[in-house]
Amino acid sequence: MTTLNDYFDQGLSLEQYIKEMKVNKAEMHKIYETFELPHDPRLQVIKDNNLKVIVITEDWCGDAMMNLPVLMKIAEAIDMPIRIALRDSTPDLMDQYLTNGARSIPIFIFLNTSGEEYATWGPRAEIVQDFVTDVRKDLPAKEASDFEAKQKEIHHQIHEKYKNTPEFWNEVYDSIIAQLTK
Repeated sequence: MTTLNDYFDQGLSLEQYIKEMKVNKAEMHKIYETFELPHDPRLQVIKDNNLKVIVITEDWCGDAMMNLPVLMKIAEAIDMPIRIALRDSTPDLMDQYLTNGARSIPIFIFLNTSGEEYATWGPRAEIVQDFVTDVRKDLPAKEASDFEAKQKEIHHQIHEKYKNTPEFWNEVYDSIIAQLTK
């Protein structure tokens, strides 16, 4: 049986993942360059736990585009190694972290020094989820002739909001930190 430590060891480095990205790379980089960590004494408490994190993701994911840069800033501040497990290449890992039965990403699996699960987070901060739920409420049924066009419009609206809303990035930060300090 593959352990979480094995998945970590087999994962892509953050540098490899970014280098191989084909989608959302520029947008993710913009968020990374723009987002600033607040002065937060909880970061030292988390740092003392010597965590590492597996990120289950894919580059096409808009949630990952927004959430990963926030995690990267946290990881830099607390010297936390990150490894990437691609969702579609590691279904056995992904299926252990379903969200309401779906393979929603990103999922952040934080490991302690023994390689055991310390905490998980994802795929969205609560306020971001509320926004997505609200935007999607008027989506027609999948059988409707205009479903695909409307879904495309909604994905574009969500994508733009993710790229351009620092309040969302701050909510992601607060949500991750709250999970790590429970």
